[in-house]
Amino acid sequence: MLIRFNKPYGVLSQFTPEGRWQGLKDFIDLPGVYVAGRLDADSEGLLLLTDDGQQQAHIADPRFKMEKTYWVQVDGLPTEAALAALCQGVQLNDGITLPARARAMDEPADLWPRDPPIRVRQSQPTSWLELVIREGRNRQVRRMTAAVGLPTLRLIRAAVGPYSLDGLAPGTWLEAG
Repeated sequence: MLIRFNKPYGVLSQFTPEGRWQGLKDFIDLPGVYVAGRLDADSEGLLLLTDDGQQQAHIADPRFKMEKTYWVQVDGLPTEAALAALCQGVQLNDGITLPARARAMDEPADLWPRDPPIRVRQSQPTSWLELVIREGRNRQVRRMTAAVGLPTLRLIRAAVGPYSLDGLAPGTWLEAG
């Protein structure tokens, strides 16, 4: 069994809550399923869960380089140089990232409001990027956008490999078919 879950902001990628963060048990009451890959509590979007250990390893293990697609709302407007740097690989404190696919995009259609909303500064425009990576370093997307001068304000994972958020409202899940 493979579950697609649209993880809301403020929910951990584990079943037990911790501090101010909710756990998955508040949304998913299925015994024997485990998270395949992580998504930070302050990020939203697609989280996969499975009851199959081999499938879990295949999804989560960086050796299989399953693509992950993110929609990133950033502080500022992307330049061609910033997008090119993301595509070539960005130097982070733990080494250079693998090349990514990056493009400017419009705000995603049917985007749900975030609770709490992101901060807004009238003097600073925001924009959206689509970033596709094949790694899963700790807070990698946030560190990549910051490295090119575009701090992340909101981060939504839209897809993992062939699985996407399509048809999932925040806090809901469906069995992948």
